[in-house]
Amino acid sequence: MVNFTIEQLRSIMDLKDNIRSMSVIAHVDHGKSTLTDSLVSKAGIIASSRAGDARFTDTRADEQERGITIKSTGISMFFEYNMDEDEKAIQKALAQNAAATSARIQAQAATDREEGEAGELAAAAAPAPEAEAPAAEAEAPAAAAAAGGDLNIGENSYMINLIDSPGHVDFSSEVTAALRITDGALVVVDTIEGVCVQTETVLRQAISERVRPVLMVNKVDRALLELQLPPEELYQAFARAIESVNVVIATYSDDAMGDLQVDPTKGTIAFGSGLHQWAFTLKKFARIYSAKFGIAQEKMMQKLWGDNYFDAKNKKWVKKSGDQGLQRCFCQFIMDPVCKMFDAVMNDKKQKIAKMLKAVGVELKSDEKELVGKPLLKRIMQRWLPASDAVLEMIVVHLPSPVTAQQYRVATLYDGPLDDEAATAIRNCDTSPTAPLMMYISKMVPAQDRGRFYAFGRVYAGKIKTGQKVRILGPNFVPGNKSDLWVKNVQRTLIMMGRTQEQVQDIPAGNTAGLVGIDQYLLKSGTLTTLESAHPIKTMKFSVSPVVRVSVAPKSSKDLPKLVEGMKRLSKSDPMVLCYTEETGEHIIAGCGELHLEICLKDLQEDFMGTEVEIGNPIVSYRESCSEKSSQVCLSKSANKHNRLYVIAEPLGEEFTNDIEDKKIDPRGDPKIRGRYIADTYGWDIGEARKIWAFGPDGTGPNCFTDQTKGVDYLLEIKESVNNGFAWAAKTGPMCDEEMRGVKFMLQDVTLHADSIHRGMGQIMPVARRVCFASLLTASPVIYEPMFLVDISVPQDAMGGCYGMMSTRRGHVFHEEQQPGTPMMHLKAYLPVSESFGFNSDLGKATGGKAFPQMVFSHWALFGGNPLTEGTKAHQAVIDTRARKGLSEGMPPLDRFLDRL
Repeated sequence: MVNFTIEQLRSIMDLKDNIRSMSVIAHVDHGKSTLTDSLVSKAGIIASSRAGDARFTDTRADEQERGITIKSTGISMFFEYNMDEDEKAIQKALAQNAAATSARIQAQAATDREEGEAGELAAAAAPAPEAEAPAAEAEAPAAAAAAGGDLNIGENSYMINLIDSPGHVDFSSEVTAALRITDGALVVVDTIEGVCVQTETVLRQAISERVRPVLMVNKVDRALLELQLPPEELYQAFARAIESVNVVIATYSDDAMGDLQVDPTKGTIAFGSGLHQWAFTLKKFARIYSAKFGIAQEKMMQKLWGDNYFDAKNKKWVKKSGDQGLQRCFCQFIMDPVCKMFDAVMNDKKQKIAKMLKAVGVELKSDEKELVGKPLLKRIMQRWLPASDAVLEMIVVHLPSPVTAQQYRVATLYDGPLDDEAATAIRNCDTSPTAPLMMYISKMVPAQDRGRFYAFGRVYAGKIKTGQKVRILGPNFVPGNKSDLWVKNVQRTLIMMGRTQEQVQDIPAGNTAGLVGIDQYLLKSGTLTTLESAHPIKTMKFSVSPVVRVSVAPKSSKDLPKLVEGMKRLSKSDPMVLCYTEETGEHIIAGCGELHLEICLKDLQEDFMGTEVEIGNPIVSYRESCSEKSSQVCLSKSANKHNRLYVIAEPLGEEFTNDIEDKKIDPRGDPKIRGRYIADTYGWDIGEARKIWAFGPDGTGPNCFTDQTKGVDYLLEIKESVNNGFAWAAKTGPMCDEEMRGVKFMLQDVTLHADSIHRGMGQIMPVARRVCFASLLTASPVIYEPMFLVDISVPQDAMGGCYGMMSTRRGHVFHEEQQPGTPMMHLKAYLPVSESFGFNSDLGKATGGKAFPQMVFSHWALFGGNPLTEGTKAHQAVIDTRARKGLSEGMPPLDRFLDRL
């Protein structure tokens, strides 16, 4: 029976300090959804006997069938938890650290502003936030008291907004969407497999979004039942997993959040098994033993981990095991009783079980006493060490409330100045009646009726009300413009509860919410606000990119409108998928892996269209580039023969290109700062570095156009036209109409007609495009193809199959290591995307189904041979691409672009 009502949930939403928003993140198959069940069953939503097998948060039929999570699912639950003094101190420390960071950020914002304008404005604006804050704080208890009249909601009631996210690398965009609207993350790691690729990826994403991690070491039952590890080896396995997590955290750590390292003695790590629904933190055992030994709980927790041994003979703690061969405290006091319990139950020692149950204070019902083996074990462990208590303790005590988290998250969330009204409201998590609404929609959730979506997101400031008029800012909105902006009403506000939704009147800041009636105006994500001056909240940065594309066509032509409508809906339903129409009239769907595409096509046919479509061969996009400096200065004349441009091209280099893509070199940033960085890092001449005219394609791409001319008249008049021509050239290259990558074009000289009418956009832009093509074709052009990083876990005896598979598909293995304590090997390899189709099934056949590959886009690699000489692979790829795009046969000759003097 569900142990809370919707009214209770709504009233607790006003207690900002008692809300925890968190997502569950991990590698694929490490047990996220199974672990989530323990909390869902504690909230009374599913029966405890089904917990662990139900996977309540896997709402789709294909998720239950395949046993993987595909979409992230939100669920809001209500719990009671009594904090003791130590735990209150931990929350207080989190809040103080956040306040200090926030003060630092505000001071920085104020100094930035003062440099820009007169100091008195900043001085007038500065005292305002402090004056507002106490008022907001005074309201919360009043609201609680008003609500508390009929419902028993006090400071021990907590609301947890939990989002269960997928672990598969193809769906990591769902993880990003989940992390954006939460403040804490429960990282799940498999005891046996340890930290895998995807664990590292999601942890990195979490820390870059300023989300605080806590750790759950899962699948301990496997280590005890299958590997039969003794306590000491278990301790070593735990220590290894924890160390690897801390290494990842230290690598990407962010000063704004303080110390993020996880540590069992601090209570930020739980050990247990999601399937059997048991788990413990050291605190649980420290409570029992501190009463028994009469030591302080704090001290006991320190003793239960690390090199601490108890010498019972002399009754003292020692640091070394010495001659008596003492057991470390963790093994002696925690793992020993657990191992003995497992041993007794699995070997059916009735008397021993009865004796142990009495000792740990677990009573079984009469029908449960007849169970044997694993069912009995699950029932006993569930009663003795309930997983929900351990996980709840970590969430409530060690994860920040929205009030705490938004103080340091505002800097990574908000796009405008960090001391304007909207930023201040987000920082204070302001729910007062006058506060402006700031809400971020991170994804669309398909509703029950086909074709409509709930907008799912989180309120950062103010309240979202049913029927409220809001400004909807899309991802391309620029403050002051009217583009990508709608002012519309919210039809209904919902609390998301896994498979169902509950309607409420309004939802205050700090909570996640679903909205009805917004889906027509937003594509995938966006910002809702009531403040005219508000900037949007930053768009999410995904760790994968859609590189695998297929074309789809309707089986019969009368279904074409259905297909177009279906593709529109599909692109809404997934944060990553791209749906577009090529100039040739093909409909293209792009995803970031084979599995992702498969799921998208299934959704398209079954949910969004209702009819089948014809699926073409997978398409791979290439990139055009050059490998050396142009062999000559290329000249092109305009159509009226009065204007000439002289340009040469050379490669930018891999590091430079990556810096542009990672925004270390910011195409939209300040040219002086950017010029200084380029000159210092890459040794360019400072004058030249500041005279970068444009980046392309789209103004932010990995190619640049620089001006090296001296004393040319009217030069700046044609700058815009040349930039447009360059952007056009960079978007569709000369060889096969693919984008360019890593090319630097240098303008050497310009001859212009004296009369401005003869050097208009119509004359200059096509010349600029042609001269870019000519200079690329004279600079030894090359083709780049996308590469996947493949991570394969495979037993040693099946490794040969992996190597064989790789060599037949032009891949190469560059790293292998054995996982300590298991026969599993970890292989890392690069595999061309064009060769990756059907790789999973073929690898399965070659290794007898023992290998588990994970593929994620890694980098662009040089593709074999010169694309201009016939018979090379690169040439063939160019010809095939040209044929697919319906371009003229054969490569265009150089003299089409290059003019003679």
